[in-house]
Amino acid sequence: MSNVRAIPPEQFDRVTPNGAYVGGRGAGAGTGTPILFLHGNPDTSEVWGGVVQRMAGRFRCLTPDLPGYGRSGVPDGFDCSLDGWIAWVDDVVGSVHGAAPIDLVVHDFGGLFGIAWAVRHPERVRRLAILNTMFFPDYRWHFWARVWRTPLLGELSLAVNTRAGLALEMRRGSKRLPADYARKAYDVMTPLMKRTMLRLYRAADPERFAPWQPGLAALLAAVPALVLWGDRDPYLDKALAERFHPAAIRHFPDNGHWLPVEDPEAVATHLSAFFD
Repeated sequence: MSNVRAIPPEQFDRVTPNGAYVGGRGAGAGTGTPILFLHGNPDTSEVWGGVVQRMAGRFRCLTPDLPGYGRSGVPDGFDCSLDGWIAWVDDVVGSVHGAAPIDLVVHDFGGLFGIAWAVRHPERVRRLAILNTMFFPDYRWHFWARVWRTPLLGELSLAVNTRAGLALEMRRGSKRLPADYARKAYDVMTPLMKRTMLRLYRAADPERFAPWQPGLAALLAAVPALVLWGDRDPYLDKALAERFHPAAIRHFPDNGHWLPVEDPEAVATHLSAFFD
C-alpha cells in the first residue's frame, strides 16, 4: 500500500492515495464502527446521503467519491483496470482504518471494485452489504453501457447529453427516484468525470470476472453478507441478487436501481441491523 496521510475524522479532503485527490460527503459522519460506502455511476457519494443521515448516530460512515467523480481527482496515468481500482480502495481503507477489518457497502460500479478488493483481502472485511451490482462473467451490458464502451459513439453521447435527458433515463432506472436528485446528477458531470466514466466502462469486460468466481464463493462463505436489491432495475436483473449465495437477500419489488435514494429509510434500517 502506498504511503498516504491518515484522513482527518471529519473529512476526506486533501488525502492523496496513489496520487489521487479524494473528496466526498465526509470521512467521519457519526461515530462508532466504521462503514465504507462505495457508489457507482453516474453518482457521487451523495447517493448515500439519506442513508448516512439515518445511520450516523450509531456508525462512522465513510463515503468517498470515486476517482474522477464528484470532488475526487484522478492523477495522470491512473490505472483504470480492476487492479488499479483495487489499489485505490486498499489505500482508502488503509488510510481510514489501517489493517483492521472494516464493514463495506457497495452499489453499482462500486460493487465491482469493492467486491474485488474484498475477494483479494477477505481478512480485512468484517461484513459486506451488496446493492444492485454485478460481478459475473456472463453479464451482458445494458444499452447505454454498450454505447459508452464504443469509441467515438460514447464521447458523442455524453457531449449531447442534457439535464432533462439524464433525469429521464435515471428515473427510468428508478421510478421513485426524486426528480431533484436526477437533475443534480447532471450538474456534477464534469469533463473529468465523463472521461473517467468512459475509461471505466471500456476497461470493465464482464468476462474478466471469470477467474474471480472461486474467490467470490470463498468470500461469501467466510464473511457475513447481505444483499438489498431493487427489483425494478432495468440494468441489473433481480435474478443476479440470487447469485450472491449464500448471502441473506432482501428484495424490494417496488424499487429500482437507485434503491438508496428511493428508500433510504428501509436501506438504513436493514444496514443498521446487519452491522450492529
